[in-house]
Amino acid sequence: MTVQAACFDLLSALLDSWTVWDGVAASLGRADLGRVWRQRYLEITSTVGGYRPYLTLVSEAATGVGLPEEAASRLERAWDGLRPWPDVVPALGGLEIPAAVVTNCSLSMGRRAAACVGMPFDVVVTAEEAGAYKPDPAPYRMACERLGRAPRDIAFVAGSPFDARGALAFGFQVTWVNRLAAPVPAELSGVRIVPTLEAWR
Repeated sequence: MTVQAACFDLLSALLDSWTVWDGVAASLGRADLGRVWRQRYLEITSTVGGYRPYLTLVSEAATGVGLPEEAASRLERAWDGLRPWPDVVPALGGLEIPAAVVTNCSLSMGRRAAACVGMPFDVVVTAEEAGAYKPDPAPYRMACERLGRAPRDIAFVAGSPFDARGALAFGFQVTWVNRLAAPVPAELSGVRIVPTLEAWR
C-alpha cells in the first residue's frame, strides 16, 4: 500500500522522555519511581478521553505512585531538556513525504517538545487542540485533516501499545517502535513491531 504521509508519536517514538521523567523523580529523591510515574500517566491519558489539562493528569499520576504534586511543575521546567533518540534524526533525514506528530499534551508543551526533535514537521497536533487524548480518534482525525490524507494513506509510528491500538483502530498503516521490548498485547499481534526508528525506514 502506498504511503503518502507519515505521522509519529512524539514523546515515545521520537523523544527520550523517559530520561526526563526519571530525572524529575530523582530530583525528588525517588529515582525508582520515574518509570512507574510515567507508566501511570500513560494509563490515565489512554483512558480519560476528553481533554483535561495535561499537567493536572501528570500531577494525578505523580500522587498516585507516591510522588508529590510538585512533580508536574518540575517536569514542565525540565521539558526543554527532551532529546531525540539517537536513531531519530538519521532515520527521518531525507523523508520525502509530509510528516506530522500527534502528542498527548498541551499545545504549548507539544510545540516545545516538537522543537526538541531538531527538525521541522509539517503538522503538530496536540491533545489540547483536538479536545481529547489518544487513543480517542479526535487527535488522529485532526492529523489527517491537516495532512489532507486519508488514514489508509498514512504510516503511523507509535511509541506505546496504547497508541498503536488507537492508530490501528483508526485505520492507519501502523508500526510500533517498541524500544523497551514490552510484551505485545494479543490485539497487536498483527502490527509491525520494530526496536528502533531506523528499522521502520
